[in-house]
Amino acid sequence: MLVHSSARRLLVSRGGGSGSFFPFAAAANACSRRPLAPMLVHSSARRLLVSRGGGSGSFFPFAAAANACSRRPLAPVSASAMSYRGGGGGRRGGVGGPNSQRGRGRGGGGGGRGGGGGGRGGGGRGEQRWWDPQWRAERLRQMAGEEQAHMDTSHWSDAIEPVEKVDENEWWNKIRQLREGSQQELVVKRNFGRDGQNILADMAQRQGLYLSFDAFFRISNLHLEADKFHFHYPVFNLGEDSNAYNKGKTIVFSKVPLPDYRADLDERHGSTQQEIRMSNETERRVESLLAKAKSNSNDSASTSTLTRQSRPSTSSSVTESTKDIDKERLSSELRDIQNSRKMMPSARSMQSFRDKLPAFKMREEFLKAVAANQVLVISGETGCGKTTQLPQFILEEEIDNLRGADCSIICTQPRRISAISVAARVASERGEELGDTVGYQIRLESKRSAQTRLLFCTTGVLLRRLEPDLVGVSHLLVDEIHERGMNEDFLIIILRDLLPRRPDLRLVLMSATINAELFSKYFGEAPIMHIPGFTFPVTELFLEDILEKTRYKINSERDNFQGNSRRKRLASVKSDPISDAFEDVDIYKEYGNYSVATRQSLEAWSATELNLSLVEGTIEYICRHEGEGAILVFLTGWDEISKLLDKIKGNNLLGNSNRFLVIPLHGSMPTVNQREIFDRPPANMRKIVLATNIAESSITIDDVVYVIDCGKAKETSYDALNKLACLLPSWISKASAHQRRGRAGRVQPGACYRLYPKVIYDAMPQFQLPEILRTPLQELCLTIKSLQLGAVASFLAKALQPPDPLSVNNAIELLKTVGALDDVEELTSLGRHLCTLPLDPNIGKMLLIGSVFQCLDPALTIAAALAYRNPFVLPIDRKEEADAVKRSFAGDSCSDHIALVKAFEAWKEARRSGRERSFCWENFLSPMTLQMMDDMRNQFFDLLSDIGFVSKTRGLKAYNYYGKDLEMVCAVLCAGLYPNVVQCKRRGKRTAFYTKDVGKVDIHPSSVNAGIHQFPLPYLVYSEKVKTASIYVRDSTNISDYALLLFGGSLSESKTGEGIEMLGGYLHFSAPRRIIELIQRLRGELDKLLQRKIEEPALDIFSEGKGVVAAAVELLHSQNVHH
Repeated sequence: MLVHSSARRLLVSRGGGSGSFFPFAAAANACSRRPLAPMLVHSSARRLLVSRGGGSGSFFPFAAAANACSRRPLAPVSASAMSYRGGGGGRRGGVGGPNSQRGRGRGGGGGGRGGGGGGRGGGGRGEQRWWDPQWRAERLRQMAGEEQAHMDTSHWSDAIEPVEKVDENEWWNKIRQLREGSQQELVVKRNFGRDGQNILADMAQRQGLYLSFDAFFRISNLHLEADKFHFHYPVFNLGEDSNAYNKGKTIVFSKVPLPDYRADLDERHGSTQQEIRMSNETERRVESLLAKAKSNSNDSASTSTLTRQSRPSTSSSVTESTKDIDKERLSSELRDIQNSRKMMPSARSMQSFRDKLPAFKMREEFLKAVAANQVLVISGETGCGKTTQLPQFILEEEIDNLRGADCSIICTQPRRISAISVAARVASERGEELGDTVGYQIRLESKRSAQTRLLFCTTGVLLRRLEPDLVGVSHLLVDEIHERGMNEDFLIIILRDLLPRRPDLRLVLMSATINAELFSKYFGEAPIMHIPGFTFPVTELFLEDILEKTRYKINSERDNFQGNSRRKRLASVKSDPISDAFEDVDIYKEYGNYSVATRQSLEAWSATELNLSLVEGTIEYICRHEGEGAILVFLTGWDEISKLLDKIKGNNLLGNSNRFLVIPLHGSMPTVNQREIFDRPPANMRKIVLATNIAESSITIDDVVYVIDCGKAKETSYDALNKLACLLPSWISKASAHQRRGRAGRVQPGACYRLYPKVIYDAMPQFQLPEILRTPLQELCLTIKSLQLGAVASFLAKALQPPDPLSVNNAIELLKTVGALDDVEELTSLGRHLCTLPLDPNIGKMLLIGSVFQCLDPALTIAAALAYRNPFVLPIDRKEEADAVKRSFAGDSCSDHIALVKAFEAWKEARRSGRERSFCWENFLSPMTLQMMDDMRNQFFDLLSDIGFVSKTRGLKAYNYYGKDLEMVCAVLCAGLYPNVVQCKRRGKRTAFYTKDVGKVDIHPSSVNAGIHQFPLPYLVYSEKVKTASIYVRDSTNISDYALLLFGGSLSESKTGEGIEMLGGYLHFSAPRRIIELIQRLRGELDKLLQRKIEEPALDIFSEGKGVVAAAVELLHSQNVHH
């Protein structure tokens, strides 16, 4: 195989087992035109990295000699484990050569002219016979001829575009001037050829600059693409497409890291020139409506004044102050009630349980430490009782000492369900009803009263109701601080600044596993108290032990349900370092003491896919062979929980509901009665809880004896350079693994089944990366501005671990684009309203625009689904049927959002007629999710009423005149989701999709738009862009030019003066001058109307601006379909 001349490295892998790369290396050096330096790993290694100097050369003889000399078949692969001309044996395998079909071997595929690795290193279905000396000699001669032919044509493109020679002195001076000058980058659009680009790359590296170019080479339909030079030499990846700047024709030297894509350097797809065509009739009607609107506006201004409704107060209805109450009398009453409840039989029973908790033994020491210190850091082992007992100790102490009237304790929890369950437990231990002295408050609901002295709430709720200096709060306990959630990290910045102004406030930071010294130092060497836990011994088994014990056999085709897609993903996505720790292990040497069956299963095991069949098999083994006790299974998310539920229901043993109680546990489940999770099941019944990482520390299930740990949790990461969120199951930290293990052994000796090898555990990080470092920050930045905490960047610089300044800047720029911040980073009128909505700014804006333009009903539904969860369920065995149902709801709208609206409306109709259950079953909808969406819609309507945008007395129907108007609904979506815009570009009979930030994207397979080859309108707006196996846009809606022009971002004159543009010039629109002016005039009137409504929420725009809205609707209905 001839690799592009700028390559310096070739990675070679082989099947497992012992062997040596020495003959391989010797043959490589003998055959190559340039000396090759093999970097030899020990003889049992599976991979060998071979490097050479720059310049052109061929690895074909190298690969051929390798196959001829090695004792096991070898496959030349890239750094991401690819191969060409014959995939490889070994764990990772590879793809076949051009025009080949994948083999069925476990290690890799073959076919065509190149045989792939089948089984453990053997050949695939191709026609390779390297073991045959006669065939091998003939094949080597053939490859040598192909190599020469390829060399003769390798500079074909250069012949068309002459290659310039690099003047090293000239370019050394230019690069040095860039480094020393004020300019940030140097863009070069010249063809220096591959060797010239290598020379420039070396210069840039020596000068400490970033260089982005692609040594891009196309072989048939296979692409070889060099990574960008960021202080590194090129590493070759195999991919579907190249993210080269202008297909490798543009080189950029920069002082700062460069993104993978730059629209301004993409001459082909970097921008679009869309022609606007408006019929004479449409133009005439819009002109007429605008003229009429202007006349009515003048008449209204001269004859009437605006009648304004009084704006409802947004202050809390519950006050913490007891100024008007006799404090002594109230404190005395609270003490009497507490003492009487202690004498109740139920309370005495609870007290005997509390006495046994490790936390109770440290009660007096804890209370003394709280009294003596403003900040106290608590680390407590799992099950020590810190979450339920420490807040109670404070409450009991304050009431006993007649300070109950002034006592106001807030204990934050990271999740809704933990806030509710802990509050219920504490109230039960105190022998009182929930909502009396102990209550909770979460988004959408609360249970508290004027008597409440201990409030459990989510951290987000506390931040949204944060009063100046937390007036009235006596004690604040922040639980689960070790999780390093974004809200918790944000809160402790505020608290550190607040404490000097509130010397009477007591702060307790609590965690199960905590880097206590880190938090202690952050708060000025605050004292640390450790509460030991008590658990019975827990036996720990890793995957190799589980396979040996259970004799479960992993079948790569059966257990990895996505089949060949796993190998395709390994061929296009770089493995993570933790997974690589296992991939680099020689199975047959490392696990020599295990059975052959176990080693074969380890060969077939995938570090990238969660094997639900293995989970099911492990549960079944425990139920058949182990003693009594509940089983707690840690999974990554709701999808895995629901899939495993389906598997269990179909299992001959586990599907027996008389013997097994299977309960899902997810942090965002609706707040229904969760007692069955915590209660002991009936006799002769085993409880099986399927949970996410919420059960690590937020929830304690007392009767768990067995834990099954998949080793992963769904985690968002954020690529600030490319403005791209990645949502993938990621390996947990050792701290989290310790927490999961600790869930077993609460009541008797237990066992923890880790469904991953010990080598994976050893490679895990000690702690998880804080959320503030791996998520987009726009909501957080908006909260900072709403709390008047100063400049966003300077405030976040005070964080325990400050986020990347580029992430902060991205968030600020997005808020400016949305219209929440002005040019000097101050809140706009729109921004102030968005601060009151507990939503992503884009979703909040969509709600406001929906209420303004009377599309509120669909806007509420879409906002609820985007803020919570998509109600559509996609079962694996009926995916095509489920997709068809979803498309039927969408109709011809080309919109996932419209499908949501139609499904929700149909569900409400079915509920009214008593057919809710059957309707959801037939249409693959989750009734729990739909009910939660309905609750959230009501909450959002109340919030809009609180800020004066709607009136409860008038009801929802008064704000839904255009709720059934598809074009208007799509325009409101555009207003909210902008700048999330996709260009739809036709390529023959198909459509390609491009965005400004990352270039080419794909429609997510779950979308109703995934199967559409040609769209009637030229753009899509989308809810989310994520990177998994590819870069996908989720939940998209096809929109017209007019929706963008009237409801998108700000318009500006084109630099050429021949049209208008938006998104910084990414979107261009051309039309006759009179059409451009008409659109600008209408857009200006809409903006003025919207601004008045935002500044005066009580304004009725349908009396003030009826003609303007009618003109916009007229234009939207004409839909520019010339796409």
